[in-house]
Amino acid sequence: MYTHDHKIRVRYADTDQMGYVYYGNYAHYYEEARSEAIRALGMPYKEMELGGIMLPITRMNIKYIGPAFYDELITVRTILTEMPGRFIQFKYEIYNESAKLINEGETQLIFLDANTRKMLHAPAFLTDRLKPYFAQADI
Repeated sequence: MYTHDHKIRVRYADTDQMGYVYYGNYAHYYEEARSEAIRALGMPYKEMELGGIMLPITRMNIKYIGPAFYDELITVRTILTEMPGRFIQFKYEIYNESAKLINEGETQLIFLDANTRKMLHAPAFLTDRLKPYFAQADI
């Protein structure tokens, strides 16, 4: 299992009239955390795109547990529980400054060839970087 924590400071523009993070902004938080989780593996999304691979989202689920507020430093934990194949599924947990779980979610993305728009299997340069995190699962 691969996990990565990413901290985000809630901007004023992210909140609604009640002072809570607007519900639609959680997708942006997931995207930022997902990009940083992949970057931490040494493979920025940009390099994948330059290599001819696109990763469109095919599904997103969100569970709102509690609010996040302006200027709060939240932690978005990105989790991969299985090796990607044609799909890659990210799970997310968002914690407030008190380390209380306030949001859970998941996104599923597919690997596409940028030119043909046909589905691909996860590229070896990504799966090779993930293998050490899943080696224990094979035992």
